[in-house]
Amino acid sequence: MKTNKIIYWVSTGLLTVMMLMSAGMYVFNNAAISEVFVGLGYPAYIIYPLAIAKVLGLLAIWLDKSKSLKEWAYVGFFFDFVLAFFAHWMINDGEFGGALIALVLLFVSYFFWKKKSIAD
Repeated sequence: MKTNKIIYWVSTGLLTVMMLMSAGMYVFNNAAISEVFVGLGYPAYIIYPLAIAKVLGLLAIWLDKSKSLKEWAYVGFFFDFVLAFFAHWMINDGEFGGALIALVLLFVSYFFWKKKSIAD
């Protein structure tokens, strides 16, 4: 039981670091990120809303106020990571590793949150 909690907190912490770094780059390095988004076929105007959504998703996961809100945050991150993975995969730029790591961390965090919730 204690191992499940440790795995949950470590995976959620690592996921949080990745998402905060990503959102920070979206805001503070917007010109370079805009070029990447346009190269992937996405419009540049979604960068700031996506950064805000990532921070709000992290707040929903960490504050744990509502189980359904937390579930939706996990779902939102899932779609974000899957779309990022396939966008990089389809243009064959070799930059899909970050999305794959984030997806693995997301699954680990989600499943161990569920295990932790059942045990509590």
